[in-house]
Amino acid sequence: MKLIRFGNVGHEKPGILLKNGKKIDVSAFGEDFNENFFGTEGIERLHLWLINNKINCPTVGDENRLGSPMVRPSKIVCIGLNYAKHAAETGVNIPKEPVLFFKSTSALVGPNDDLILPKGSKKTDWEVELALVIGKKASYVNKVDALNHVAGYVLHNDYSERTFQLEKSGQWVKGKSCDTFAPMGPYIATKDEIKDPNNLNLWLKLNGKMMQNSNTSDFIFNIQMVVSYISQFMTLLPGDVISTGTPCGVGLGLNPPKYLKPGDVVELGIEGLGNAKQHVKAYN
Repeated sequence: MKLIRFGNVGHEKPGILLKNGKKIDVSAFGEDFNENFFGTEGIERLHLWLINNKINCPTVGDENRLGSPMVRPSKIVCIGLNYAKHAAETGVNIPKEPVLFFKSTSALVGPNDDLILPKGSKKTDWEVELALVIGKKASYVNKVDALNHVAGYVLHNDYSERTFQLEKSGQWVKGKSCDTFAPMGPYIATKDEIKDPNNLNLWLKLNGKMMQNSNTSDFIFNIQMVVSYISQFMTLLPGDVISTGTPCGVGLGLNPPKYLKPGDVVELGIEGLGNAKQHVKAYN
């Protein structure tokens, strides 16, 4: 299944994107896509509910805004420098263990919502990433069992303000957590929809020009390793998001570096996970 949420900001409803491209409202199921849903086999229960109820679900028109496909999770955990070529372009050694940082959940927005440059921003950068959604509580999980704790996968643009991230005491979370810096979607594809998350094409364009074009096979630490590793240090709750890092082609790695400005348009996508588009605007 492909899980969507639609409607005005703060008033999103749960829905499903069908194989024929039609979107339907599943509000009558009585649950949103939150921690309780994912942690109580909600995907399986919704699938069974749809067998008898899909015919009665209202259609969602294309004029409806798509929101984040999950309710705000307890945490967004990110992996830094997880593509070999990206590590090379930033001039750092390949990490021996995953680099972890948090992204504030208040940065979460819909896939096509505007990117608002924060006050004082001079170096806001783009980062297309494969993110996963936890479906089962994970603590001290081994790599063999890691995928059993994954509910599905989602497209994420891990926007980063490099001045805040790297030049203000080197604390990454400051450059990652500004409002609108975590657009996700258009949908969560349940894990049965994705044959191999460690072999997916992903790309990003800036004003129509291809900037990132890679494959998750360039991962330094694959999905199983990442889930297992993080679970050694914190409990991952259902609905939590893990963003797995970005490939080469970010603005920081260009010579000279290039950063976003008002009026820019960022488009991105991942094989099997759809496309997203963000218009860049100044903070008012």
